Amino acid sequence: MSKVLIVGAGGVGQVVAHKCAQLPEVFSEITLASRTEEKCRRIAAQIARPIHTAQVDADDVPRMIALIERVQPKVVINVALPYQDLHIMDACLATGVDYLDTANYEPLDEAKFEYKWQWAYHERFRERGIMALLGSGFDPGVTNVYTAWLHKHEFDEIDTIDIIDANAGSHGQPFATNFNPEINIREITQRGRYWENGAWQGTDPLSVHRKFDFPEGIGPMEIYLLYHEELESIIKHFPKVKRARFWMTFSENYLTHLRVLGNVGMTRIDPVRFQGQDIVPIQFLKALLPDPASLGPLTKGRTCIGVLAHGRKDGKEKVAFIYNICDHEACYREVKSQAISYTTGVPAAVGAEMMLTGAWRGKGVFNMEQFDPDPFMKAIGPRGLPWTLKTLDAPME
Repeated sequence: MSKVLIVGAGGVGQVVAHKCAQLPEVFSEITLASRTEEKCRRIAAQIARPIHTAQVDADDVPRMIALIERVQPKVVINVALPYQDLHIMDACLATGVDYLDTANYEPLDEAKFEYKWQWAYHERFRERGIMALLGSGFDPGVTNVYTAWLHKHEFDEIDTIDIIDANAGSHGQPFATNFNPEINIREITQRGRYWENGAWQGTDPLSVHRKFDFPEGIGPMEIYLLYHEELESIIKHFPKVKRARFWMTFSENYLTHLRVLGNVGMTRIDPVRFQGQDIVPIQFLKALLPDPASLGPLTKGRTCIGVLAHGRKDGKEKVAFIYNICDHEACYREVKSQAISYTTGVPAAVGAEMMLTGAWRGKGVFNMEQFDPDPFMKAIGPRGLPWTLKTLDAPME
């Protein structure tokens, strides 16, 4: 049994706290910390098992170090903002404690998804004798493990990977994002990128799209090509893959609002002078939009996230789709969060479980697909995210 420190009390932090509390045999003591401790207390009040709360600014490395030294966790689960990843990693290095996050670091002043900043910590973590597990959410995270599992069990060679993420749910709001609005909008308004024949190919934002027929009654939806961080680690660790792409669904209503907001400058990430002070438009927009945590009781429908792979097995062409379907209302009944937070929070808890039980161990900085996928795949279903494998007739164009 081990102590765990969870940093971040948004929708994902709420799910992680609930899921860790469900496994007292792994997580013997839980501390939930945030810049606003009252948010932690509200989450703690939802959970029958007692958990501790604390106040911390994750950008303040000395205070993070002091909190880690006081709590004495075996692992820090970082579900704060991606801008804070390096500060929390610095605190873990200083205290000799393992680290886990769900999204890669990105600079505050540039929407740029790249692992180079965190991969640069590998030698320091290795020399310190501790482990960092990067991207233990769903995408990235489970999708990386799906890829490794397909490579191990279903294919001799994989030529193409398409990661497909659909939110077929509805919350009834005119415009809202299902997770942090600032992170979400930065992610989808940057230029698209995909890997093909040994090089990155660029596209204008949301300019490449097509229909995909989702399983189990969800049906056809429009999917749009984006760049997403797991592509970078997947092509590094599976260098024989010839093409890797990431796709996500958006409603026409969502895209119309996004275009208008972009046209009037509300999605800008650079400061604008207003009434004698600097404001960042996208941060002001975040304050105006519904808090994603408030969408839990409103959201109905399902998500479907999976990996579509094309390659060969025993000399024969093969196409396989491995996926999870998650129900928004079922998630809310269990942990008071909708499925977007649930599908990120559950893998974070399972990733920490893999580290604490010794199923996944290493010294240094690692991505999910570098470990044996089998223990994770065995655990993720019982923890709330069952998966299905289907053979398809043809790959995606």
